[in-house]
Amino acid sequence: MKKIYFTPGPSQLFYTVEEHLKQALRDQVPSISHRGQQFKDIYRHTVNELKKLINLPDNYNVVFTSSATEIWERIIQNCVEKKSFHVVNGAFSEKFFQTATELGIDTIKVSNDEGSAVNINELNIPLDTELIALAHNETSTGVSQPLEDIYYVREKYPKALIAVDVVSSLPYVDLDFTKVDMAYFSVQKCFGLPAGLGVWLVNDRVVAKAALLAKNGRNIAKYRQLGAQLEETQKFQTTSTPNVLDIYLLGKVAEDMNAKGLDMIRREINYKAAVLYHCIDKHPGLEVFIEDAKYQSKTTIVAKSKSAPKEIINALDKVGLVIGSGYGKYKEQHIRIANFPTHSNEQIELLVDQLNKL
Repeated sequence: MKKIYFTPGPSQLFYTVEEHLKQALRDQVPSISHRGQQFKDIYRHTVNELKKLINLPDNYNVVFTSSATEIWERIIQNCVEKKSFHVVNGAFSEKFFQTATELGIDTIKVSNDEGSAVNINELNIPLDTELIALAHNETSTGVSQPLEDIYYVREKYPKALIAVDVVSSLPYVDLDFTKVDMAYFSVQKCFGLPAGLGVWLVNDRVVAKAALLAKNGRNIAKYRQLGAQLEETQKFQTTSTPNVLDIYLLGKVAEDMNAKGLDMIRREINYKAAVLYHCIDKHPGLEVFIEDAKYQSKTTIVAKSKSAPKEIINALDKVGLVIGSGYGKYKEQHIRIANFPTHSNEQIELLVDQLNKL
């Protein structure tokens, strides 16, 4: 039985990936040198298609890493000398906070009440804060911080660098990159690719801050300093051997998404999210975890199970539909359902039909 994966990462491969993988093997992409012209052409194509897809401004650079988790460390090591502030809406934004703490940074966090989002209007961020970390879409809880909240932080605290986690919402989220300084994601979620590639998007303010810290001997990055990485990106190369295959696939899938049109992708995700939330709202055994629709994720739908979520997960698995369990402390309480660009309307409707039978 070929299964459909609605897990929130890794998830179902984007529907064109299989053919792109076959072509990559025919072209021996996994074996090429990352210093050769063939890789440079792949890198250039991927960056160009990605920038076109998400409307990335010219003053941004695209840096490849091994994962979004690695990017947390790179941000702190390259861009923060003393102080960072973290808005925590779940386990992953909490882990970013913990990473900064472990690296010796003076960290402050504000957490949400369970099932809600942090009230941005109540934040009191010290004016000497160098970095404000926000998650647009918290994958562990399904909390989505509205874009207007993020833009409000930019307006109120113009001097601090703003980093946004878009791991499970890009390219769905229509982020205005001129109102933040960096964003990051990994490819195994909305882009529907094999895990193993993180993408760090940084503007010229980030570059300048990293250069200043390096000049003053305060940049604590020893592996993959941002300055060194950017020198290589100008040549369409990387500081160390990258995940060539995933970079190739990202470029191909971004090209496919551009051909389909991001407006269409967003409309489909909105429709599918409405279907899923309606199903959960009417289901006798489930409750929507994030009650306020303003903060409900469109790409990571989280529900509380009134009985045992394992029974729901196992029953769906038997018919070839794989959904996610809760994350961390919610593992035995929640189910999580990915609603990514690769999931068709028909697949979501099939999942809803099966949920209604349980």
